[in-house]
Amino acid sequence: MRKRLRILLESLGLPDAELSVSFVGDSFMRTLNRTYRRIDRPTDVLSFSMQEGAFPRIQPDVLGDIVIAVSVAARQASAAGHDLHCEIDLLLIHGLLHLLGYDHERGRREDISMKRKERALLARLSA
Repeated sequence: MRKRLRILLESLGLPDAELSVSFVGDSFMRTLNRTYRRIDRPTDVLSFSMQEGAFPRIQPDVLGDIVIAVSVAARQASAAGHDLHCEIDLLLIHGLLHLLGYDHERGRREDISMKRKERALLARLSA
């Protein structure tokens, strides 16, 4: 996983960036999603950016935290017809882009831009 994250960060021009990745169960993810998004169900991935808020420049290389719900990822992988490792790659990319300010929920243009970047990064991992 570290190697894959390093490839992603280097592809984004952020070779010195740091982030944390946590894998959690549905119950904990549901709690996080309810607390931070007011949605009372587990989700696949959440990102908590250190680049937002009052002091984003204190540690500019620290991007933030990505939290992935393994059970949700496994269900999504099964539904999509690919393995869990592929789904984890997709969620890492998605979460990483959120840490960098991409937000597909801001509208169609942002959604298209984020999906395009996700495909490009996934291709880098597949190369």
